[in-house]
Amino acid sequence: MELPLVVGVDGSDSSLQAVDWAVDEAARLGLSLRLVHASLWERYEARRPSFSTDRPAEEVLAEHIAASCAERAQLRNPQVKVSSDVLPDDAVSTLLHAAHESFALVVGSRGRGEVAGLLLGSVSLAVAARAVCPVFVVRGGERNQQGTFGKVMVGVGDSTEGSAAVRFAFREAEARGSALHAVRAWRRPAHEHVDHPLVADDAAGVHEERASALLTDALRDAVRDHPQVDVHRQAVEGPAHKALLDASAEADLVVVGALRRHGHFGLQLGRVAHALLHHAECPVAVVPQRA
Repeated sequence: MELPLVVGVDGSDSSLQAVDWAVDEAARLGLSLRLVHASLWERYEARRPSFSTDRPAEEVLAEHIAASCAERAQLRNPQVKVSSDVLPDDAVSTLLHAAHESFALVVGSRGRGEVAGLLLGSVSLAVAARAVCPVFVVRGGERNQQGTFGKVMVGVGDSTEGSAAVRFAFREAEARGSALHAVRAWRRPAHEHVDHPLVADDAAGVHEERASALLTDALRDAVRDHPQVDVHRQAVEGPAHKALLDASAEADLVVVGALRRHGHFGLQLGRVAHALLHHAECPVAVVPQRA
């Protein structure tokens, strides 16, 4: 049985955008949708003895958030199977636990009560940096979220770091009927200094050809498995995060990998993923790769 797509909901505008986006994603992939709302009221309030028949306001609010989000999802696409849960834990712990039985997690870019000016909510950042399954952070403009550009992007690093992200990106492009743009950045070594312009051009050409060859190698298996996907390869000089950020304005999704090192419990995000989560102009998928 295919695992569900799990969405973290808290009633914020950002999480409602995540619900809408997730419904469309579930329909594309033929997945069921599970909405999860974390509420700590049960852990602390339910243990207090009470002789009142009134329900705690926190319980009513939590159930209302989950039910209204489920209704919103069902109205958006009645064909998608939707369920909802209110779980007695903090949001990060709840979603990280749910990740073990999810195809992917979907979160908004900001939650309720986030400090004004934050580029990315703390829950979204923590989940994207620690989950064992792919995480979609729904951000960017309305046209990007609606998938109007027909373009999925993937950042391709070393094969050991990006193979899971490449496979995931191809699956996304195939489900959407979109073109896949694979980007690999390259730079001249810091110690390399060539005075003559013709020699400098030749040196740059060598680095670009090497990046193109590595890009072809990284995509070979996925291209074979998804022959119908229209693939565009780009070897770009400069920082990878800048190339992907610049292109995100006209993309429906950008996919990047993130190494997960065994025994490491902090945030595990590389510079590229971190920059995209904070600044991309389209939804971002972070795909974990075991080191």
